[in-house]
Amino acid sequence: MLLRTSPVISLDEYRSRVRLGAIEEFITCHMCGESRQQPLFEPSKVKKSGKTAWSYHVVRCPSCGFLYRNPNILPERLGDLYSKNYSTFLTGDYAANRQRRYRQAMDAFTPVFDEGDKRRLLDFGCGAGYFLELAEGRGFDACGVDLSPDSVQEANARLTSATAHFGAPEDLPEIAAGGFDVITLWSVLAHLPRPLQDFSSFRSLLAPGGVLMILTVNAQSLLLKAYGSKWNGFTRNHLMFYSRETMPMLLRHTGFAGVAFEPFYGDTIEAGTTRLSDAHNRRLRRSVNSSDGGNMLRALAFADEEAIRRWGDGRHVHRLT
Repeated sequence: MLLRTSPVISLDEYRSRVRLGAIEEFITCHMCGESRQQPLFEPSKVKKSGKTAWSYHVVRCPSCGFLYRNPNILPERLGDLYSKNYSTFLTGDYAANRQRRYRQAMDAFTPVFDEGDKRRLLDFGCGAGYFLELAEGRGFDACGVDLSPDSVQEANARLTSATAHFGAPEDLPEIAAGGFDVITLWSVLAHLPRPLQDFSSFRSLLAPGGVLMILTVNAQSLLLKAYGSKWNGFTRNHLMFYSRETMPMLLRHTGFAGVAFEPFYGDTIEAGTTRLSDAHNRRLRRSVNSSDGGNMLRALAFADEEAIRRWGDGRHVHRLT
C-alpha cells in the first residue's frame, strides 16, 4: 500500500523538499541511474531528552526498486561516522552475539569456511576483530581493514596471527596487491556510499576461484514491512538497502559471475535458544522462504566460473554473466 500511495517525483522537486546536511549530497540510483525519487521512509532516533539524535530520508528507485538514503553521505566524509569511539558500540551490546551470527552464516555457506587451509581472507570493515578471531582459529591467513582507528586497535589486541589495518584497501600495499581467496563483508554493505566502485575493487582483489561473502540488512524484510520507518535495519550509519532483486544488479555491474543466497530465520531461532512450536517454526520458515523476508540477507558471490565449480556445492547459483 505504501508503494501504491507514495508519489514518484523528479530529483529537482525532491531537492526542493528536503534539507541537505553539511556532509551530504543528493544522488541518483546507483543501480540503474534513474533520477526520479519515490520517498518512503523517514527513520530517526530521539534521545531521552526529547532531542533528535539523527534522522534521514529513504527513497525507492521507481525503475529498479533499489532502496537508498537520499541525501546520502559524501564518500570523503564517511569516516566522520566512525571517528569517535565507534568501537564502544562494536564491543558493547551489539557485539554480544556477533560470533554466533558469523558461525551461522559460515555454516550456511559450507564448505567455504569449513577449513581455512591457509587460504588468504580479507575482512572488509573488520571492526573490533570478532570475525578475524574466528577466521584465524579456522586456519585462514586472515587480515582486515576498517575506518575506525579505535576499532582497529581493539582488534589487534585480540588477534594472534591475523592483523587489522586502518584505512582503505587501495592505500595499503599488502592488501592492494590482491590475491585473496575469500573477502567478507559482515554488516558492511549498507554502509558503502559508492557500492559500484567498492565492488569493482573487491572483484579485482579476489584471486581466480575467489568468493565474496555478504551479510547485510534485507530490504525485503518482513519486519520492514511491519515497522516501516521504525525498522531496526535503519540505523545512523546505514546508507543503502539491498534485496535478492537488487544485489544481483550490483554484482553483475562489477564483474561477478554468480551469486547464491541462503535464507535467514533469525539468530536465536537458528541457534535454538528461542523455542517455537513445530507449527510456528514451519510457518516462520514458510513465510521467510516465500517472501525472501528474513531480516538479514546472506549471499555468496562468485568471482568466476571456477569459483562456482569449486564452491557452489550443489546450491542454486544465480548466473550473472
